[in-house]
Amino acid sequence: MTPASDPRRLPPLNALKAFEAVARLSSVSLAAQELGVTPGAVSQQVRLLEDHAGAPLVRRETGGLALTDLGERLLPVLRDAFEHLKRAADIVYGPAQRQSLSVSVPPSFAVRWLVPRMTRFSAKHPEIEVWISADMKLADIAGGRADVAVRYGPGDYPGVRSEILIEAGVIPVCSPALLETLRSPADLANHTLIHVGRSTLEEPRPDWAAWLKSRRLDRIDAAAGPRFDQTAFAIEDAARGRGLALAPRAFVAEDLASGRLVAPFADGYLATDMAYRLVTRRGVLRAEAQAFVAWLRAEAQADALVVDEL
Repeated sequence: MTPASDPRRLPPLNALKAFEAVARLSSVSLAAQELGVTPGAVSQQVRLLEDHAGAPLVRRETGGLALTDLGERLLPVLRDAFEHLKRAADIVYGPAQRQSLSVSVPPSFAVRWLVPRMTRFSAKHPEIEVWISADMKLADIAGGRADVAVRYGPGDYPGVRSEILIEAGVIPVCSPALLETLRSPADLANHTLIHVGRSTLEEPRPDWAAWLKSRRLDRIDAAAGPRFDQTAFAIEDAARGRGLALAPRAFVAEDLASGRLVAPFADGYLATDMAYRLVTRRGVLRAEAQAFVAWLRAEAQADALVVDEL
């Protein structure tokens, strides 16, 4: 047996758990609360691990704790290792049980894009029970409050992975009944513009002021018209014939294909730097999260092909 394969060389599991909790929470007392032991016991386990490492892992600084270079290198490896252990425990203790998955998304994304597709995911993965939280709060992905999230924004979210899922450029849409009165964008002066207000947690999105400016239509009142706090409500109002709404193409693809909505202007698309982004924790994801992420990517890619044809 080589020294590297000798199980006696593995540090004690309790010491590894104590260090990971201290490093993640930046506090011995908070780590003790989480682990259900005394702060003294946590400190003792960290010192034990440092004895095994032969070097300090944590140092005290003004205002709290900080990791040494060795501690910084060890922490992400430990996180992945504990995630693998958790997945192993799921296999051992619950092979026949449905596995739950927590997903956090904005309300309009849930209504207009995700929920209509969920039957396909359930048919493909009946063993996974998805819990969807539809609100504008930024779920703590890094802290494990949700497994997967979708957020509208630029993607510079600290401590997590972020990738573009759906482009968020917009097009004007309306009921087919209004189509004959919309020969050109200038005809918008005779119609109601339906607006989506910005909530405190949202990033800026293209609005009618930006869209009209891009068409050099400065004589149309870009502020007049009803307002909603969710894109889904504005789209529904437009479908019922009240006026025109600006919507991401992916949100209205099915309605455009069915004829419930129309896009009156062939060149009506307005791009944006923002996007609906897929957000996950760093490190190894649970098997359920991996399956859901792969499915989301596949749905988005298929959707992009449909949208490009509209």
